[in-house]
Amino acid sequence: MIDTTIKTDFLDLFHHDLNDVKLENQNKLNLFTLKVKNNAFAYDELTENLGNILYSFALSRNEVNLLVKEHKLGTLISRAKEKLRAYNVNEGELGEILLYCLLEAHLNAPKILTKLELKTAPNDYVKGADGVHLLKLTESEYQLVLGESKMHSDLKDGIYEAFGSIKKLLTSNAGKLSFEVDLVNSQLIKEVFDENQYEIIKKILVPSARDDENYLDYSFGIFLGYDVSIDEEDLKLSNAEFRNKIREQIKTEIQAVVKSLDTQLKKSDFNGFNFYVYVIPFSDIKSKRKEIIKDIVS
Repeated sequence: MIDTTIKTDFLDLFHHDLNDVKLENQNKLNLFTLKVKNNAFAYDELTENLGNILYSFALSRNEVNLLVKEHKLGTLISRAKEKLRAYNVNEGELGEILLYCLLEAHLNAPKILTKLELKTAPNDYVKGADGVHLLKLTESEYQLVLGESKMHSDLKDGIYEAFGSIKKLLTSNAGKLSFEVDLVNSQLIKEVFDENQYEIIKKILVPSARDDENYLDYSFGIFLGYDVSIDEEDLKLSNAEFRNKIREQIKTEIQAVVKSLDTQLKKSDFNGFNFYVYVIPFSDIKSKRKEIIKDIVS
C-alpha cells in the first residue's frame, strides 16, 4: 500500500467536537473546529501548516521523491506554489486541500491523485472528483474514495450542492465515474516508487474475480466549510467563555443539519456507497478562503 503523507498531528490544530456521528445507511460525520486564540480562530497556524504540506497535495509522490533526493527543496516549494497560483480560478482550492488532509490524517486513506496535479489549463478536469484516495478496510477489502468539497456560507446549501455534484458523477451519460477510474489507473505510476509496489496497487484497483481475493468498492469523502455567525457581544467574553460558547454553538448547528444529510443519503442514487462527511466552520468564509490561499502561495 501507499503510505499517507499527512501525519495525524495535523489534527492537533482542531477540536474534534463530533466524532463519527452515525448518519443514514451507516455513514459518518466528523466535526473539526479550528482551535481558538484570543476569541478568534487560529488561522495563522492553519495557514502555516497548509503551507508546509502544500507540495504533497500539489505534486505527485514521484516528483516529490525526486526533488527531495536531489536536495531541491526550494524547487519543491516553488513548483507547488506555482501549481496553486495557476489553478486559483474558482475559490474552491482551500476546501480541496483540507479534504485531502482530513482523508489522509483522519481516515488514513492515502492520496492516489488530486485535481491540482492534473491541472494544466483552466478547463482541464474541472468537473471530476476533487481528489481520489485509497482506503484499506481489511486485508482484502478496499475503497476508492472520491472527494467532493464545498465551501458555502450556508451549510445546507453546501450539502445540497455537494450531493448534487456526486449525483451528476454517478448518473452522467458520459460515464464520469468510469472516467475517474481510468484516470486513476493512468496516473498511478506517478504515485509509486517501484514495479513491485505498482503491481500490488494495480491488483487492488483492478481486482480480478477469478484470480484475486481483493474487493474494491467506491465511496465518497465530502468536505463542508460554512460560516458560523459570531455575535459582537460574544467577542467581549473572556477567552475561556468564548471558546466554550462558540464550540457549543457550532455543535448545535451541525447537529441541526444531520436531518438534511440523512435526506440526501436516503436517495436511491446513493445506495451501496459509503460517505465520509467532514465539517469545519469558518468566520467570514468568503474572505478567509481567499486570504489563506493568498498567504500560502505568497
